[in-house]
Amino acid sequence: MSGEEFDRRFDAGDDISHLVDWGAAVRINDIERVALDLPAWRVRRLDQLATESAITREALIARWLAERLDGAA
Repeated sequence: MSGEEFDRRFDAGDDISHLVDWGAAVRINDIERVALDLPAWRVRRLDQLATESAITREALIARWLAERLDGAA
C-alpha cells in the first residue's frame, strides 16, 4: 500500500490498526525537561515576545530551538 493510500484511509477514519507493525513503533515525542538559567532582563524580553505571539514562554523557546535545530547541518 502506498503512503498516499494509507494517509487517505487514515484521514477517512478507516481502521488501519492491522496495517501497522506496532512492535516496531517508536515514540518520537517523549518529553524531557531542561533547566535554563537566564538573566531576569532576558526572561522579561522572552515574555514580551511570547505575549506578542500569543504563546507561552516555553512554546516560544521550543519553536526557536526547533527552527535552529532543523536548520543545522
